[in-house]
Amino acid sequence: MKLALIQMQVKNTPEENLLKAKELLKKAVQEKIDLAVFPEMFACPYDNSCFPRFAMDKDDTFLAEIGNLALEYGIYIVAGSVPEKFKKNIYNTSFVFDPKGHRIASHRKMHLFDINVEGGQRFMESDVLTPGDDFTTFDTPWGKLGLIICYDIRFPELARLLALQGAKGIIVPAAFNMTTGPAHWELTFRARALDNQLYMAGVAPARDTTASYVAWGHTISTDPWGKVLIELEEKEEIAFVEWDLEYLEKVRRELPLLKHRRTDLYRLTNIANNGEFFKDKSWKKS
Repeated sequence: MKLALIQMQVKNTPEENLLKAKELLKKAVQEKIDLAVFPEMFACPYDNSCFPRFAMDKDDTFLAEIGNLALEYGIYIVAGSVPEKFKKNIYNTSFVFDPKGHRIASHRKMHLFDINVEGGQRFMESDVLTPGDDFTTFDTPWGKLGLIICYDIRFPELARLLALQGAKGIIVPAAFNMTTGPAHWELTFRARALDNQLYMAGVAPARDTTASYVAWGHTISTDPWGKVLIELEEKEEIAFVEWDLEYLEKVRRELPLLKHRRTDLYRLTNIANNGEFFKDKSWKKS
C-alpha cells in the first residue's frame, strides 16, 4: 500500500487551500499512490478565530471537490481535517473519500488540545470547538485503517482500541507546535506503532513562522517495529511511503504482544459501545 503524506503550506482561505491541495495531489499521483493524506486544518489557518469563520458542513463545496479528486485519480483521500459546522457546534473533523469519490468515514477530534506551557505554547481548542465521541476505522483492500486527529495520539487507550478493532495502520492529521513537536512528535508516533504493532502516519502542515500558531512540520511514518520509515523537515513537501501488511503480520506472529495481554486481570472497555469491545471476542460484556 503506497501513501502520499502531503505536508502542505496552509493559506488564509479555503479557496486558496483547495487550489494548493489540487496542485500537490496532481504531483503525488504521478508516483502511483493508493492513498493520500492532507494535514490537520488544511482548509484554513489553525487559529480559533478562523474556525467559526470558515466552518463548513459535510456537503460543503470544498469537501465535495476533494471527493471529486478521489474519483478522478482513483485513490483514497484522507482530507486532513476542517472546521465542521453541525447544528450549533463546530468540530475538528477529518473526512475520508474512496476511489469512487464516496465519503466513507469521518472522525471528529475526540481530545481537544488545551495547553498552557510556561514559556511555551498556549492554545485552547475548547474555547471554540466541541469534542467528538466516535472511534473511527475504515476498510481498504489492504486492510482496516484507523483515523484519529493530532492530540488524540497522546491517549494510548484510543490507539489500542483501534488496533483491537482490527486496524493495521492509523492515520493522524496533526499539527504539533514548536514546543511539543521537538519533545514528543517522533517519540509518540514510534510508541503508538510499537505498542500496537501497526503502521502510523502523522501528516502536518508545513511550517509558517508568520502564523499565530507555528507548526512543527516533520510529517512522519513509523512501522510495527517502531522504526521511522520517513520523516520530513519543516518545508512544504510530499513524503511517499509503502506499508507492507505482510511484514506487519510477521511482526505480530514473532512477538505476539496483543495475544499476550492478560485479559483475565485487566481490560479496556468501550463505554460508548454499551460495554461491548468491538468484535474482540476476548472481552465479555460486564
